[in-house]
Amino acid sequence: MNGLNQQFNGLWTYRSYKNDTATLNPDTPLGDLLFGMGDIEIVDSAVNELHGRIFGSGWELNLNGYKTFGNPNEVRFQGRGIVGGHQWVYDYVAYLINDWPDGVDQVPALVGSIVRTIPHPNSSGGINPAGEVASWIAVKQKC
Repeated sequence: MNGLNQQFNGLWTYRSYKNDTATLNPDTPLGDLLFGMGDIEIVDSAVNELHGRIFGSGWELNLNGYKTFGNPNEVRFQGRGIVGGHQWVYDYVAYLINDWPDGVDQVPALVGSIVRTIPHPNSSGGINPAGEVASWIAVKQKC
């Protein structure tokens, strides 16, 4: 595989945050903005393909999509899985942040957006609706 493809492969620490203007102010605790958290594992695949998984405690989605190399490099993928007996489907887009010329100890980071593609039950007995959008970041873990 070429070097460009390799920059996406590996384990990433993932966090997503609600795009909620009602609570997006300096006094809102960061935990109240959390949409999701876990890890993303991107595995070696064809140059423009993306495969892997996103997972956390008690859930896992299989990832399939593609990579586009440019300025910046982009990933688009869909996560699908059965969680608690219900299908979950989310769509993701992200951009690999370019290194700063004078940056110190930079770690690769993805920054993007996520949308819940289909509704699914939540842990409090309600339904998480389709169409909810959040912002996300992932930082590559050192191997």
